[in-house]
Amino acid sequence: MFETLSENLEGIFDRLTGRGALSEKDVDAALQEVRNALLEADVALPVVKDFIASVKPAAVGANVLKSVKPGQQVIKIVNDALVTMLGEAVPLSFEAVPPVPVMMVGLQGSGKTTSTAKIALRLKGEKKKVLMASLDTSRPAAMEQLRVLGEQIDVETLPIVEGQRPVSIAQRALDAGRLGGFDVVMLDTAGRTNADEALMAELAEIEKIATPKEVLLVADSLTGQEAVTIAEKFSQRVSLSGIVLTRTEGDGRGGAALSMRHVTGVPIKFLGTGEGTDKIEAFDAQRIAGRILGMGDVVGLVEKAAETLDAEKAEKMAARMKKGQFTLEDMAEQLKQMQRMGGMAGVLNMLPGNLLGKKAKQLGNLGMDDKELIRQAAIVSSMTQAEKDNPKLLNASRKKRVAAGSGTQVQDVNKLIKMHRQMADMMKKLGKGGLSGMMGALGGGLGGNLPADLPADLPADLPTGNQIPDFDQLSKQLGGSSFSDPFAGGGKPSFPPRKK
Repeated sequence: MFETLSENLEGIFDRLTGRGALSEKDVDAALQEVRNALLEADVALPVVKDFIASVKPAAVGANVLKSVKPGQQVIKIVNDALVTMLGEAVPLSFEAVPPVPVMMVGLQGSGKTTSTAKIALRLKGEKKKVLMASLDTSRPAAMEQLRVLGEQIDVETLPIVEGQRPVSIAQRALDAGRLGGFDVVMLDTAGRTNADEALMAELAEIEKIATPKEVLLVADSLTGQEAVTIAEKFSQRVSLSGIVLTRTEGDGRGGAALSMRHVTGVPIKFLGTGEGTDKIEAFDAQRIAGRILGMGDVVGLVEKAAETLDAEKAEKMAARMKKGQFTLEDMAEQLKQMQRMGGMAGVLNMLPGNLLGKKAKQLGNLGMDDKELIRQAAIVSSMTQAEKDNPKLLNASRKKRVAAGSGTQVQDVNKLIKMHRQMADMMKKLGKGGLSGMMGALGGGLGGNLPADLPADLPADLPTGNQIPDFDQLSKQLGGSSFSDPFAGGGKPSFPPRKK
């Protein structure tokens, strides 16, 4: 999400930071380019006008023009304005007598039912007892779809009773929630192909009966500015408390996200990032703005690691790496870990610095994409245990056998072996120098040190330039679990508990 906008802004700010002193004319020209970039990203025109109007007075002020690094000052001002436009993160509210009703609304095909299951799964992880109920009597198999999703995530769904009206189903769901001791009742309402009067009247009636604590509008981010129009129509008839944007992984522009919060005054609460029931993340304006401006999202990266990390395997691997041992099986496990975290490009794009985003593209151009990771894992799985432990055993005949077993070529096997040698060298540096050693090796492997081109006066908790992220500090933001350098001080490796 936001790839197009990020690329355009990156070019604008590269030109700004590459110059010394800036004149008011320079800043005006840059802001005109920012305006065009926002419009190209499908941000609504009124939103763009308000954004530029809020940025310009600060960006052309004396404090910027006389600054030691005026280009970085402008980036900081744009960053703050983006955060303001996107709004503060607002979690779901459950300050009511249980069961707390949560009403899901939106057009047909926006992803309401899947989003209902995704949010239910998150709430289940927060130790809340959730009941899901489908009120969609108009779409064939809608109730059955929610029932199947409920079975997949082990969350209860309201039994289906043929012939009941949506309002009656809502009342039955609330009664069942009270009798069953549920904390939350999620009401998945019907949608239409457009926001017609019949749909709005039905939703208003359900809201009157259920008095939900949260009314979440589910909108497809790929609909662009139309999503803003839809949000306005819904907000006029029901008491929206938040927005869930779906299919953000396929939206390179991000105009809907930037516009909807500003136009409706309703906070974005969740972003759907894929088809799986776990592919949803809480919205955070500071981190989204960081991604747009090339500052990365290290906290998000650590969160992904904490969610996917197998602590037991990681501790064993860390102990071996400390001794300079790094087998092909270790490498295969790291490739799988990277896939679970969104692939190589996904990981690099969450690290700070515009150059890392460029490196991600270069890796894609070199064939180092998710398909390549899968191919490499297949090659390793075609080896014997002895070959995995000692790659030197792989002579010409063994390489032919491995290539045939994995459906690849001998040159692919050779490429993997070379990659393993390079990674093994990196892991030895990690064992000697901790995370600093590994990051130094990583910087060299990417063609230089990590970039130091970020604004000087960003919040202190954002790593900049060659600064290595403070994982202990980040862990406190993630709930206080330890995520320390595995080799700092020679102590026992410490990793966050794996989320179930």
